[in-house]
Order: sequence, then C-alpha cells, then structure tokens
Amino acid sequence: MILSATIQEKSFGDKQLFQDATFFIEEGEKVGIIGRNGEGKTTLFRSLTGEDTDFQGEITLGRGVTMIATRQEHHGLEDETVLTYILHDLPQYSELKHILETYPETMGDKMHLIHRYSEALEQFDALGYYTVENEVEKTLDSFQLGHRVHDKIGSLSGGQKRLIEVAKVMISNAHLALIDEPTNHMDYAAKDAFLQWMTTAKEAMLIITHDRDVLERVDRILEIKDKKILNYKGNYTAYLKQNAGSTGAMMNEYELTQRRIVNVKQKILEYQRMKEKARDGGTIQRFKRLENQSRQELVELEKVEKPTFWVDRESVQDMGLKTGEQYQKYKAKNIRLHGVTGDEGYSRLLVNVADLSLGYDSILFEGVNFQIREGEVVELRGRNGAGKTTLVKTLLATLNGEKFPATVYDGVIDIDKKIRVGVYEQETPAAILKKSLTEAIEHIFLSRGLPVGDTKVRQLMSDYLFTPGDANTPVNQLSGGQKARLQLIDMLADKPSLLVLDEPTNHLDLPSIEELEQALNNYSGAILYISHDTHFRKQLGGVVVQL
Repeated sequence: MILSATIQEKSFGDKQLFQDATFFIEEGEKVGIIGRNGEGKTTLFRSLTGEDTDFQGEITLGRGVTMIATRQEHHGLEDETVLTYILHDLPQYSELKHILETYPETMGDKMHLIHRYSEALEQFDALGYYTVENEVEKTLDSFQLGHRVHDKIGSLSGGQKRLIEVAKVMISNAHLALIDEPTNHMDYAAKDAFLQWMTTAKEAMLIITHDRDVLERVDRILEIKDKKILNYKGNYTAYLKQNAGSTGAMMNEYELTQRRIVNVKQKILEYQRMKEKARDGGTIQRFKRLENQSRQELVELEKVEKPTFWVDRESVQDMGLKTGEQYQKYKAKNIRLHGVTGDEGYSRLLVNVADLSLGYDSILFEGVNFQIREGEVVELRGRNGAGKTTLVKTLLATLNGEKFPATVYDGVIDIDKKIRVGVYEQETPAAILKKSLTEAIEHIFLSRGLPVGDTKVRQLMSDYLFTPGDANTPVNQLSGGQKARLQLIDMLADKPSLLVLDEPTNHLDLPSIEELEQALNNYSGAILYISHDTHFRKQLGGVVVQL
C-alpha cells in the first residue's frame, strides 16, 4: 500500500463533502475517481497534495513514495517557460540538480558530502534526468506542443496548460500520479498515446475522469457519493454491473426504512390513545414508556438521508419491472434539457460546404465537402490544429454575416439564414464571465430578445442542478461542470434547429453525459459536433468529415 486516507470530516462553506470516508492505493494500481459535479473530487486531490489541510483525518504516504499531481491553477508561474516549469515540478529534480551543480565546488574531502553527491549521481541517472529534456519535447510532440517547449506558461490556452500538466505526469516516473480530467482537450491521437502510456506505465495512478474510454482501462473505481468513498473492483463495465446491484439493494433498504417510519408513527398514535384511555397508573406508565421508545426510534429513522440512486440506462432496461419502477420513483435528480425537440419537421438543406479550402497565412485543409439537412448528424474529426474549430467559427460567422479572420482560399459555404443555431463551445463566453450566475442566465436570454424573469431563472437553475447558493457566484468562479451546464442553457435558449457541439462531454459527470446523449438522440433538428469521446460518438453516430 503506497497511500491510505481517512477523512473523518471535510466541509466547504456550509456544505459537508466527506464524513468517515476512507480509501487506499496499492503499488502500480490504476484507480478512477468518479462522482457528481460538486461532490468533492478536486477537493480530495487538494487534501492529498497538502494544498488543503482544513479537514479532520489522516493521509499516509508510504515510506520513500514520490507523488506528482496535475495543477489546476498557474498563478505566479506565468513567466516560467514550459520546459523549466515541467522540470521544476518533477520529483527530486530541483534538489538533485542543485547537488550536482554545487557540491563539486563545496564538498572538498568531507565524506558525508561526497557520499551524498555520489547518491545524487545515481538517483539522477536512475530517474532518467540526464535525458529528460529530450523526453519532455518528445512527449509534448505527441500533444502537438513540442514547438511550445520554450514558450512561457502564461502564453498558453487553458487546454494547452492541461496538456502540459498531463505531459509532466507522464515523464515524472513518480510512484503515484494524481491526474485530474487528463483527456479533456485531447484529440484522438493524443488520447490514444495517453491511454497506451496509462496501460503500460508502472506508476500507480489516481485519475479523476468521466471519460469512459479511460475508465475502461482502470483496475478499480472509487465513487464519491453521499459523503462517502465507495470502492468498486474492475473497470467501468464492471462498475456498471456492481452499481446496478448495490443500487437495487439500497433502494430496498431505503423503502423498508420509509415503511418503518410510517409504522412507527402509527404506533405512537396508538400508544397515545391507549395511554389516554387507561385508568391504572402502571398501565399509563407502560404506554408512556412504549410511546417514548417509539419516538426515539422515529428520531433515528428520520436521520437516515435518502441515498443517491443512479443506474445507467442499459442496466435500468435489464432490471425487472418492479425494480425498474422503484428506480424511477427514487432515482437521483438529473439535468432537464430544454428546447431539444426541434421544430422544423422536414429535411430541408441547412448547410452546404463544397470543395472548401480554409486557413490563415497558409491552408489548414482543402477539398472538404459535406451537407447538413434537418435531422442529420455530422461529425468533424481531425487532430488538434487541423481546423475543426476554425471551420465551425467560419460557418457561424457566415450565418451571422460577420467577418472571421480565417481565409476561404477556395470553395463555397452556403447556410440557410433562417435557421436558429445553438452553440456549445469549449470556452465560456467572455461576456458573462464576470457576471453572477443569475445575471448570466438573464443576459443569455435578453441578448437574443427572449423573455426571462425571476421565475424562469430559478426554474432553469433547478433543472440544471444549480442550488440557490450558486445564484450570486460569478461565472468565472464556477466549477468546470457548472460552467458546462451553463453552456447547455446558452446553447438551447432559443430552441435551435441546428446544434453545434465542440467537445460537449468535457467536465460533465456521467449521469449528465448520459442525459445529454439521450436528449440528443431524441432531438429532431440537425447536429454538427466535435468529440473525442468514443462512447459519445457511438451514441450520436452520423457522417464523419475528416480534416
């Protein structure tokens, strides 16, 4: 065992995240962490790395174990080059480098310093640090970032910083790697490289992810649910089976508790009536004692909180009729998507792209042809930098009659100007970043000339799983999952007939991804999407346009 953790109590503001939660990591294990957005996954990582010590409990790292973690924020590091940043974060690199550079001039004939210098030489070699700069560039090349190795961290986009963090972990040779949502912003080739490394690497990994391709490669899954950390042996497929079984058992237990509450309340009323009718002092005392015992039992029963019940839709279909009906009664609240039914009702041509060559100073791609009709699905596929997002933005600029910096070198873009388009982007629009959540929702509707009031805002917040406490939170302080749900509100505000989706599953939790997939399968309008989520692509299907 290289890590064990017990968190007796951890709260964030007035919300309790963990209570008597425990888990462990064995040497070389690949462990996935899942849980609904806001349940405490990132907070758990911050506790493990020592960034957050405000909790009751104990975290024990095995003797001599080195740990590395992906970083969420880079404040104060903006002026470091990518190479310097990665090297300084590698376990023991800075310490060993300092010894190798300074000891030859200072150690003289002091044997303890000579011995430490000799050890440092061996460790530096064993960790592969003599060739580490080449390894950094090679790994970054697999993410198409090799040319940025000497650029400053502050010049990178959010997605590029995330890839830098993953590259850092991949070359660290640490005993334990803590990795947060590694495949967000990766294209299919980079994702394949990461999955191959993950499968063959010797280090243990604790990975926060809702990417089902990654979860299929893990040895165990830890699920954060109801303030606990639940353990499931095996990969995602194994988890789904175990989760369906345990959820059925929990539903039965919860239902028995609810029935017992009803029975105990009835008993209390009966003991009260019997006590009032009794004339004998001993009999009155006996019924009073029984009433008090029942009241104490009721207090304990009512302390039992309703567990969170979620089962994937395929497992629900495999449940018996009775269990399936029970699940529909008790299942966890999920997002409710508005405006995803479409209203055109016939197969008119919406988008026509013919022999298109597009680029900036040079051509990104050429000879691209596709059409999108009402009800059709089209997937844009290609490496990062191939021009997928450029093509999408050029289409949207053409629709809105705006200028876009990309150059159409050849070909035709023809779009029906009457269609309404809903766009899901990787980055939250700058116009709403500093607004509170409620102000942002109002802005989304008012900017389109759509009616909106307090009642509608509250309903949308509830349907997309925001709490009343989120209302005044600035958008730039929302979690990745919360920003993703706000993007869905934005995309669907005016009931579009064409949806444009750019990596929509990034930051969404598993139930929300499944809800999105189901809603899109029921959508009668057209869809143009970019995704490197294999499961999501299988669900949506469609014609593939390769750039």
